[in-house]
Amino acid sequence: MPPKTPSPEAAKAEVDAYFARLSEPARARLEELRTILRTAVPKDATERLSYSMPAFHYKGALVAYGAFKHHVSFFPMGSAAIEEFAEDLKGFRVSKGTVQFPLDKPFPAPLIKKLVRACVARNRARAKDS
Repeated sequence: MPPKTPSPEAAKAEVDAYFARLSEPARARLEELRTILRTAVPKDATERLSYSMPAFHYKGALVAYGAFKHHVSFFPMGSAAIEEFAEDLKGFRVSKGTVQFPLDKPFPAPLIKKLVRACVARNRARAKDS
């Protein structure tokens, strides 16, 4: 049985509590990333905690993001987008499912949006196949 999806109010409270626990400059940087993500995810995407981090869901898990002491991480929920845009991601610390952005450097907003669009396309295709 899949985990129960929280109500929109409960999901918002969980995400707000996550942000409230962060110290600066991590909180401000994560808010910046969240703003970029909100412009890229579909209007009907929902935001809630997933794996104890804020995440957007659209036809399944889409992307997650989190703040750490020296960086902000972006998780495009699977390695496909990271592999697809490996050339564009050179210069960033990348692992199989994560892209790390330093706290002291600007976000590559166009690249982040491109990664999100790839994740949206993947989820739409997966939903059609089901």
